[in-house]
Amino acid sequence: MNAPAATCPAQPPRLRLRVTAAAESAVRGGHPWVFADSIREQNRPGETGELAAIYDRKDRFLAVGWYDAQSPIRLRVLQVGKPAPIDAAWWRTRLEQSLAKRAGLEGGRTDGLRLIHGENDGWPGLVLDRYGEVLALKLYSAAWFPHLAQVAGLLMDTLRPASLVLRLSRNIQTAAPKSGWHDGQILAGAPLNGPVVFRENDLRFEADVLRGQKTGFFLDQRENRALVGGLATGRDVLNAFSFSGGFSLYAARGGAKSVTDLDISPHALAAARRNFALNQVDPPVARCRHETVQADAFEWLAGKATRKFGLIVLDPPSLARREVERAGAIRAYGSLATMALKHLQPNGWLVACSCSAHVTAKEFFQAVRTAAKGLEEWRTTGHPPDHPAGFPEAHYLKSIYLHR
Repeated sequence: MNAPAATCPAQPPRLRLRVTAAAESAVRGGHPWVFADSIREQNRPGETGELAAIYDRKDRFLAVGWYDAQSPIRLRVLQVGKPAPIDAAWWRTRLEQSLAKRAGLEGGRTDGLRLIHGENDGWPGLVLDRYGEVLALKLYSAAWFPHLAQVAGLLMDTLRPASLVLRLSRNIQTAAPKSGWHDGQILAGAPLNGPVVFRENDLRFEADVLRGQKTGFFLDQRENRALVGGLATGRDVLNAFSFSGGFSLYAARGGAKSVTDLDISPHALAAARRNFALNQVDPPVARCRHETVQADAFEWLAGKATRKFGLIVLDPPSLARREVERAGAIRAYGSLATMALKHLQPNGWLVACSCSAHVTAKEFFQAVRTAAKGLEEWRTTGHPPDHPAGFPEAHYLKSIYLHR
């Protein structure tokens, strides 16, 4: 008697979702997220990282994306409208499109750049930053874990970095080891023993790609740093919430008499001192007096210090990480500007920034304008070209320049 033929286990049907009318409209309009409470029907339980298709009320294909069973953002949209196989060729084309957007932004003077900006480049929950010969890949969704090896291979084949480092947002670090990943992991290439050095407009900075905030540096402020450098000539500059001294270095190269980095973190201030040391070959930087002050910026600005400055930069971390914190953040931005003005010299400049996505540009600018009534507004700025913002929640960065 012949043995029965072996059978392959049946593959589950494609995960199909139906969503609310409001969610359908949002997806058609280009919004890249579908929230869990917008799903009104699905044909089976889904697993994090599998592809799920959305069908509209007339049973027509609407979109496909990564399903995330653990996240309130239950689906991150990859493709809308016409169905297409999400295969290796599809991802290669999407990478080429992301790189083409940044053509001309990178060159001999700058090799620190964001190459993929998440949903805004069609890579929902994933960002990729270049620091010289090192790439830092950060994930904000566990849906990428089953596909990470394929993505890493594509990036290595296309961009050929010396090292590819994995960074993970806090909300997915606990789940990562189950899939074999961890924050700071070298996915490919040479090991790293510490920060890497990169160039931004001919200034040298270090980026702690293994353990630092974000992917190791705040690349999104490059254009604002350059503007501050152009305003700093002959001035004493205060860089509040200074982190590793990016604004300060540009001010020093721009001819500032002195720069003061103010931050609560001793590690950030130590990084600022190292960044200044990296640039001592630049004569204006070498001539500029650099001071670091470890203190809470709110308390220092509100305290008994009587020092005056010709240029003050306020660039705090996000003051509204959740919607319920929005009103308090708006008040805090106004208070910061009010306190800073007490330290601003006649003919001085105030530069105020916000990276709080829950606070709109209109709300932020109004808070600062009200506090700085009587100052002349020079300009406002938003996102640089390598950090495009393609949907409302992506608009987090805004800055305003005011002159006394």
